[in-house]
Amino acid sequence: MLRVIVVLFLLITGFQIKAQEFQCAVQVVSPSIQGSNKKVFETLQTAIREFMNNQNWTNDVFKPEERIDCNIMINVAEMISVDEFRASIQIQARRPVYNSSYYTVIFNHQDQDLHFKYVEFEPLVFNPNSFDSNLVGVLAYYAYIILGMDYDSFSSNGGTDYFRQAEQIVNQAQGSSFAGWKSFDSQRNRYWLTENILNEYHRPLRKTMYTYHRKGLDIMNEKPEEGRAEILKSLEDLRKVYRQRPGSFFMQVFFTAKSDELVKIFEESFSMEKNNAIQVLQEVDPANSKKYDKLSSN
Repeated sequence: MLRVIVVLFLLITGFQIKAQEFQCAVQVVSPSIQGSNKKVFETLQTAIREFMNNQNWTNDVFKPEERIDCNIMINVAEMISVDEFRASIQIQARRPVYNSSYYTVIFNHQDQDLHFKYVEFEPLVFNPNSFDSNLVGVLAYYAYIILGMDYDSFSSNGGTDYFRQAEQIVNQAQGSSFAGWKSFDSQRNRYWLTENILNEYHRPLRKTMYTYHRKGLDIMNEKPEEGRAEILKSLEDLRKVYRQRPGSFFMQVFFTAKSDELVKIFEESFSMEKNNAIQVLQEVDPANSKKYDKLSSN
């Protein structure tokens, strides 16, 4: 009888438990820190991994195999005190391409402004209604950015709610003294990333996120020529953004994730399509023009 009750309990509660959204690997390194107790960094690494993977970030149900694959690396550059640190954080996320074993990077970004306090074994707790910790705030911000990018890649403007959540964290952080949250800190920080994403003039780039992935990459295993054509069409939409905002931070973030992949995609093109791709890419992504030059020699 007891066994039946336990089974029924598990079945009932199983429908109430939402699988977490991330399969996140975390690494905390401190090559610049000498002669200190580095065990705190091991504890921090575990705490961040558990925070990212055990939190419910959405109201959607994710099967274990549907979790978003991501990596976080924190490089601690300075130990200001026993519980205060200055670091950089690298965040990368990828998603599977339909009907293939290939994963495509949807976000790859390094943030140099991570100044935080952490007391060993102190739990990391996210309160969506307040800004209590810069470390938690930064992690939650990038969790929502990744979710927004992922959802945008599956449905047109599908990530808006998660970008709004990231924007809310930016707004809550305005009263803090930490760098990276304010418009005047720099032109390429957390404030400007969400501002760019949610601004109307970047709508073509968000459309590109959907077309590139869902209509392009996701059909390339079965229809490579059709998929490449859709990807090229999606890139042509970026001319609108570039000509209005040639210094777009969001555009830079997009091509940091995609430039190498684009070279591989168009290496297989016929000459006219390849030349069109080179022309578009060199206009909208001049920072990587040398990469695209290689296409003309293939």
